[in-house]
Amino acid sequence: MPQQLSAILPMIVIFALMYFMLIRPAQKQRKNTQNMQSNLARGNKIVTIGGLHGVIDAIDDSSVLIKAEDGSKLRFERAAIGKVVEGTETAK
Repeated sequence: MPQQLSAILPMIVIFALMYFMLIRPAQKQRKNTQNMQSNLARGNKIVTIGGLHGVIDAIDDSSVLIKAEDGSKLRFERAAIGKVVEGTETAK
């Protein structure tokens, strides 16, 4: 019995380390991103995952209309919003 336990113990430790170092932080990040994307509001200054800076002009269920600095309006999927930039101006 002790030999079986000593053979399985390293695998259990490796699985626990992988969970706490890889899986759990990824789940937290995914949850934070989904929360940010569901709480988007008109007027938020944002940066897309592609690096476009702009202000949200309109929102519907699946997409966001972003007004860029030059006045052009672009429609992006909600999933393309990388982060909300608060208290700063868009890139010049």
